[in-house]
Amino acid sequence: MRMNIVKKMTAAVLSASMVLGLAACGSTDNKMETDSTEAGKELTKITFCLDWTPNTNHTGIYAAKALGYYEEAGLDVEIVQPPENGAATMCASGQAQFAIEAQDTMAAALDEGSELGITAVAGLIQHNTSGIISRAGDGIDSPKGLEGKTYSTWESPTELAMLENVVTTDGGDFSKVTLIPNDVTDEPAALAAHQTDAIWIFYGWGGINAEVEGVDCDYWNFKDINPVFDYYTPVMIANNDFLSESPEVAKAFLSATKKGYEYAVEEPEKAADMLIAGDDTGSLQGSEELVYASQKWLSEQYIADAEGWGVIDPERWDGFYSWLYENKLTTKDLTGIGYSNDYLPQ
Repeated sequence: MRMNIVKKMTAAVLSASMVLGLAACGSTDNKMETDSTEAGKELTKITFCLDWTPNTNHTGIYAAKALGYYEEAGLDVEIVQPPENGAATMCASGQAQFAIEAQDTMAAALDEGSELGITAVAGLIQHNTSGIISRAGDGIDSPKGLEGKTYSTWESPTELAMLENVVTTDGGDFSKVTLIPNDVTDEPAALAAHQTDAIWIFYGWGGINAEVEGVDCDYWNFKDINPVFDYYTPVMIANNDFLSESPEVAKAFLSATKKGYEYAVEEPEKAADMLIAGDDTGSLQGSEELVYASQKWLSEQYIADAEGWGVIDPERWDGFYSWLYENKLTTKDLTGIGYSNDYLPQ
């Protein structure tokens, strides 16, 4: 259920040329289609592209759909899976009005020569809940402990630069970390089988999965080592042409989505049921215990200390992009671009 960052980064780099090709073939379509309900009310069609198979990051969207919030807002929302070249590409091409991305992987889509017409319009979770998980007692309860250990990497430049930063900050020598390809699908099982010593996870799924499976693990967050790594992951993005042409529709969609996430905060178990029922991929079958536990944990992370769901803090957004530029991970300074709070309910 964890994002494949390498796959997403590669898709972002290639996406600009693909979007141009799609546009040339007439695939870009930001004109709002309408459907009619049995009562004769016309609904505006919205296509929403996930970043991965349905999981608890997405619960508020499924809750908003199940509870009728989208229909009340005059919307007919279709939730689709991402194509091979990524959700950002689908959104930028106009095949989806909204999609899910992450601030770190968005950087490639905003950088010089690969600019896509997308904007982050909401943070699904307020803080970066990702970090490194390892077997309890192996001494990797802090970044320095990675010295002499094996780490499963996606070989993303941003990933490795962040890891080197926290290891060095903690007084460690990054050159002493052994890197192996990351092909892990079940992090707790891989650790228990000693296939690797450390893996980057999102705690709301991978960490909770370790608890559910009864695997005793150590864990630390990137943001706790270096606050600049408290970036937004995941985020909701929108097609720029759509935002320009249909701002009121965008606001209606985000208002209904906000209500869905607020419901997931107040009623995590019922919202989890809606996610499971709405999953048409079958990927959550047999994982109900994990879904309920993950939903309970994430219900406190969606809004956390923010003034409301979805709000993006410009200082934190720009701080991370400044770090990327200073470390030559982007070719241009991305601060001040790529996000907007203007479409969230005021």
